[in-house]
Amino acid sequence: MAKSNIVIVGGGFGGIYAAKSLAKRLKKNSEVHITIIDKHSYMTYMTELYEVAAGRVEPNAIQYDLHNLFSHRKNVSIVTDEVTGIDRQKKQVLAKNGRYDYDYLLLSVGSQPNTFGTPGVDEYGYMLGSVDQAINLKHAIEAHIRAGAAEQDPDKRQSLLTISVVGSGFTGIEMVGELLDWKKILAQENKIDPSEIRLALIEMAPTLMNMLDRKDADKGERYLAKHGVEILKNTDVISVGQHTIDFKGGDSFQTSTLIWTAGIKAADNVKQFGLSQGRSGRLLVTKQGQSVDDANIYAFGDVSLTDADGSGKGQPQTVQGAEAGAHVAAKNVALAISGEEPNAVFEGKYSGFVVAISSKYAVAHIGKNTHLSGFWAQAVKHMINFMYFFQITNAYYFWLYFRHEFFNTPNERNLFHGYVSRQGNVLWSLPARLFLGAAWLVDVSQKISGEGSWFVNKLRLSSFDWLVTNTTSGATPKSGAAAATAKAAKATFSLSYEYGHQPMLIFQHMPKLYYNVTKFMIPNTNMAFFMQKTMTILELLIGLALIVGLFTWLASAASVAFVVIFSLSSMFYWTNIWMIPMALAAMNGSGRIFGLDKYAMPWIGKHLRHWWYGKEKAIYKK
Repeated sequence: MAKSNIVIVGGGFGGIYAAKSLAKRLKKNSEVHITIIDKHSYMTYMTELYEVAAGRVEPNAIQYDLHNLFSHRKNVSIVTDEVTGIDRQKKQVLAKNGRYDYDYLLLSVGSQPNTFGTPGVDEYGYMLGSVDQAINLKHAIEAHIRAGAAEQDPDKRQSLLTISVVGSGFTGIEMVGELLDWKKILAQENKIDPSEIRLALIEMAPTLMNMLDRKDADKGERYLAKHGVEILKNTDVISVGQHTIDFKGGDSFQTSTLIWTAGIKAADNVKQFGLSQGRSGRLLVTKQGQSVDDANIYAFGDVSLTDADGSGKGQPQTVQGAEAGAHVAAKNVALAISGEEPNAVFEGKYSGFVVAISSKYAVAHIGKNTHLSGFWAQAVKHMINFMYFFQITNAYYFWLYFRHEFFNTPNERNLFHGYVSRQGNVLWSLPARLFLGAAWLVDVSQKISGEGSWFVNKLRLSSFDWLVTNTTSGATPKSGAAAATAKAAKATFSLSYEYGHQPMLIFQHMPKLYYNVTKFMIPNTNMAFFMQKTMTILELLIGLALIVGLFTWLASAASVAFVVIFSLSSMFYWTNIWMIPMALAAMNGSGRIFGLDKYAMPWIGKHLRHWWYGKEKAIYKK
């Protein structure tokens, strides 16, 4: 079989999805190789750009290294280059730094903001189509608010403190919603009242959020209005100045920060591909995802247009659409390589839409009849993002997303109102870590030497009755006065020691299931002696690890596990149950405070990541 080269241009949602799908489908075919070409060495999680622009997360929170995403796919190569054209006769992708042969070409180059030729937008407006644009917007907002806070001329002050968003699609609504959260922080930082920061949403149509069911869209609009967003509908922007927006009809609006989210179009370099284009420059493709000009070229995502109903509008430019198109293209390419007719067909079916309006509120229409708002709608948005990470099978970036969106979020800007954020001072958990470690060392000190040593072949696991009856070297049954004393002592439930009372065991007898499992795992005294010594060593290591703050999370988790094991084995008292919440408290990073984890964990994380994924680079070459 002749070697087949599949080239995918664009490392966005659709390109990653297609590459993952093809790599999986063709992993047993050594004659096929996949090359992903992108001008960046990373994928940008485009749907979260507004979080960067409004200061909720840092840019690296939404940048996922392409090599890391495919580091264990031997049939995939990453190339950092900027594509400039296609030579269809030679079957080559032309780029600034080379030419790349292809047998099948998949185009998923995405889109860019569409100004529709509105005068002044390019010069004075701010876009949200890339990480660089998001960073630029963030800095501009900070600079304008800072200048506005110090400005004493009323007109100039109002203009500088007014932020306007043009367009009420996904990007516009999520941007203005995120600004609702951020303006309180900006006001506090600049010593002004939050009400002075004016937010305006400008929409040419008579309604907002037209991708949603009208009921959900109206609910979202009410939320925006309730929280102080000035909504201007039926308002057509005809020109933009440095501090002014001019509307059709002669009215104007004072603002120094205009964010343009009124539409998108195919990326400009698509014109150089020499393929048929439709509305907004999108590449015309068949239902099979193939270019109408070349059956070996596929296009999907925002750059493609499938004119299913003959209206020329094409499918909505969403992540769902990109994934659906990528699935069809990947399946058809795999079929073609195997000698079959490409028969997968794009269907514009969408499971629903979710629009986030601030970090804590969202509106959603899921399936046919499920309508959500508030906490649950926002939770669905996060679940959708979780599903994407599962689809591209990358646990590392799933965990980073979790950290950035829930654990490391400043100013309470997350779904749980900051309650799960780890932004507080963990210094105060240091005593918990040290006390828990000391408790383990005190307990284990009696097991290391002396009469109670667990290192001698003497059975200490007296609750394991199947072993006690089979050994003569173990503990002997109580008799005489000792037995009478034991009988007289009554176990009393308490969470603290009380003089004259016997503490109550958590379990008087092992639960039946645990009893059977333990009996299977420790069938004889030799195994019991081995387990005694092993448990003692582990207990000692846990105590030492907690004291010096090394592998604290693991040592704390092991503490919880040991408490559970001892409890189920009828060897643990209610008075010691405090060890579980203490261990959980110590898991919040306390090992980095006067502990070795401050040095060990970053070093291990860095080298472990490099070992598993390789070293990240700004430029990848084939």
